[in-house]
Amino acid sequence: MSGIETNNVGQINAVYTVVSTSDVDAASTDFSRCIDNKSDPNESELSVFLNWRTIGKKMEEKYGGVFKNRSLIVDLLAIFFGIGTWLGVNGTFIQLPLLVNEAPEGWSLPSYLSVMVQIGNLGPLIYTLIQKYSPRKLNDGWTIHGILLIGALSCLLTAFFYNQTAVVGGVDHSVALFVLTIFTALNACTSSVLYMPYMGRFKEQYMVTYFIGEGLSGLLPSVLALIQGVGETGECVLVNVTETGEEIYESLSQPARFDTKVFFLVLFGLMVLSYIGYALLNALPLARQEYAQVTVSEGNKYVYDEGHSQQESKKLSRTQYTSLLLLIGAISFFSNAVNQSIQSYSVAPYGAQAYHLAATLSVIANPVACFMAMFLHFTSLRTITVLSVLAALLNGYVFSTAVLSPYPWLYDETIGAVLVVTAWTLLIGIISYLKLGITTVMRSQGGQSLVWVGAITQLGSAIGSVLIFFIINYTRFFQAAESTC
Repeated sequence: MSGIETNNVGQINAVYTVVSTSDVDAASTDFSRCIDNKSDPNESELSVFLNWRTIGKKMEEKYGGVFKNRSLIVDLLAIFFGIGTWLGVNGTFIQLPLLVNEAPEGWSLPSYLSVMVQIGNLGPLIYTLIQKYSPRKLNDGWTIHGILLIGALSCLLTAFFYNQTAVVGGVDHSVALFVLTIFTALNACTSSVLYMPYMGRFKEQYMVTYFIGEGLSGLLPSVLALIQGVGETGECVLVNVTETGEEIYESLSQPARFDTKVFFLVLFGLMVLSYIGYALLNALPLARQEYAQVTVSEGNKYVYDEGHSQQESKKLSRTQYTSLLLLIGAISFFSNAVNQSIQSYSVAPYGAQAYHLAATLSVIANPVACFMAMFLHFTSLRTITVLSVLAALLNGYVFSTAVLSPYPWLYDETIGAVLVVTAWTLLIGIISYLKLGITTVMRSQGGQSLVWVGAITQLGSAIGSVLIFFIINYTRFFQAAESTC
């Protein structure tokens, strides 16, 4: 059933209601539609073709109900949608070993790009202010279309203009790369307060597959860079012998298999795939059948049906609600900012092989943890507490190895390298699993809870980025290990 709200001045506000019913009105609009589990007589042949219920039943028998009451095509579309979140930003930073060779800023380029990413936080700030104070709310569906297009175009333009410079204040700077990074970050940062709340109107299990896609937004650029040859350990080559007989070695790396232009063009293709995934997710009747029993109004503000809410999660107290928001902020402070900046200090003293292994496994741990959540899902506050304590212990260990660099514990022992690589992999995996659990609990609270989760996530990340930037660049708190042949 559907309804229409009218305010005091006669203005009509659309309310979108999705409830279980056996009577489907074929003339219902997108924002007032009743969904049932039966076949729609007006359903298109494409929707019938894309409905994988037969496959789902077979997989259900094999995997004990994991694929029960879900559409695999919606899972796939949610993954594509999630890939378009941080793909551009992750790709830019992964490409730094090549970018610094052409940029006039040299190895100070990462610090400039970090500032550009923080400017991208203006996106979620402006969006939140409009939704809260403007009498005319933004339509989430069309806003996501626009933000994804900005992200895709940014990747495309970066491929052609990343090395274009201009003089600013008498100094040559990578102005084109800076501006394009801001727009790339605009897509990434806004995804926290826009994409995630949008997924809240789907059944709970699709939040998991969305997070798998978000994890792939870091893994796919890493795999692409691995194929490209970025980050490969240089080979020590004898270049000279002194008069006293001392041999001089230098680390020489092989040139990349393809250049930065090709790299960003591939990212553009992935962004187009993400846009198509969202467009189908937003338009297909098959996808709308996977909505939860939820009423959506004023953009992303929604409430779940009473029976649905009681089934998924109990109502949180104010203390529990606030504690979870503070926890997600603290997690974002470390995982999205501090830990990314100190990983090289933490692992590099154990050798180049340990560093590259830790960096690779950490990126893989994110989507793997989210995939495991499909089989080991939880919404228990007790479990969240236990995982938080474990994550804090692991974070304390890796942080201490970074502080003790270049001579952390067991830095010259194989067991030391094994421990630090294992700690980083487990830490990223647990944090990813933990963030998904907190998001799922907050999702069941309805309202704008997921918007708050996204806003606190970006706030924690921004504070962490600024703080660690000044600590690393203006103090001697962290000392880099020298790379020697």
